[in-house]
Amino acid sequence: MEPLLSVRNLRKTFTVSGQTPGARAQRLVAVDGVSFDLFPGETLGLVGESGCGKSTTGKLLLRLLEADAGEIRFAGEDLLALSPRRLRPLRRQLQMIFQDPYSSLNPRMRVGQIVGEPLLVHGLAKGRALRDEVIRLLGTVGLGAEHLDRYPHEFSGGQRQRIGIARALAVKPQLIVADEPVSALDLSIQAQVVNLLQDIQQQFGLTYLFIAHDLSVIEHLSDRVAVMYLGRIVELAPAAALYRRPRHPYSEALLGAVPIPDPAARRAFRPLQGEIPSPINPPSGCPFHPRCPYARPLCSEQTPPLEEKASGQSAACFFSEEVGKFRQV
Repeated sequence: MEPLLSVRNLRKTFTVSGQTPGARAQRLVAVDGVSFDLFPGETLGLVGESGCGKSTTGKLLLRLLEADAGEIRFAGEDLLALSPRRLRPLRRQLQMIFQDPYSSLNPRMRVGQIVGEPLLVHGLAKGRALRDEVIRLLGTVGLGAEHLDRYPHEFSGGQRQRIGIARALAVKPQLIVADEPVSALDLSIQAQVVNLLQDIQQQFGLTYLFIAHDLSVIEHLSDRVAVMYLGRIVELAPAAALYRRPRHPYSEALLGAVPIPDPAARRAFRPLQGEIPSPINPPSGCPFHPRCPYARPLCSEQTPPLEEKASGQSAACFFSEEVGKFRQV
């Protein structure tokens, strides 16, 4: 099967001003050589600590931010080579669900206007047909016609996120980038929104890039998982394989920190030492080696490539065969 989205060596840096007058501006590497494929109908989970570059990667894919280098191919089209005029029709196929349902909706617009705006912008409906389509979209996400003329502040967080999902669905996209869509919601509401996302994926044949830091949500939703650390993908694997036997020390640490209610099923947990390195001044060699319990001199001298370690499971680690051998406690 041909990938719907193919990303190669994606890179993004930001210039950070000094904190004191006269200080020299510095370069922050947010995304550093990210590559992956995303296939039709698949959900790829993108996980990692806050600040590792997950959300920046999602925005680069939709060209909400412009990449410094790399290649993004969607359905065979090189997105980075397209002018804004030629990119606009493709934007219908690429939509985003934002993390914060409180700030991602315009407080001055009514719900009917928010959900209907993409239809107007792309010339897909107007007048009575527009109203009917907006009502249908609201019904798809569990809201009704009575909500059309209300403002965002009149809704709960879960309802606002449903509005954001309806807006993303309005133009019938193929790919949706979901940027931590449940992290700002209560636990019971998270389950409702996750189930809704699964239902509409099956109903409309959607492909998801699902960004999150909650590994239990990722395990429930994803077909494959990409683990990011300091702007790089350090492991890419089918979800079942990753959760059964990770091949990178960082993946091992993330899984070891997940709370497991059953004492008999708990894994040994070895807390990571040290702090996350600064993306302004990343370490030499493997970016994880200052905190890695398996690190050896080679790790500080050379950067390990992301390469296949087991069937369908790739990791950027020189000593991956030692990783992931959890013992029961």
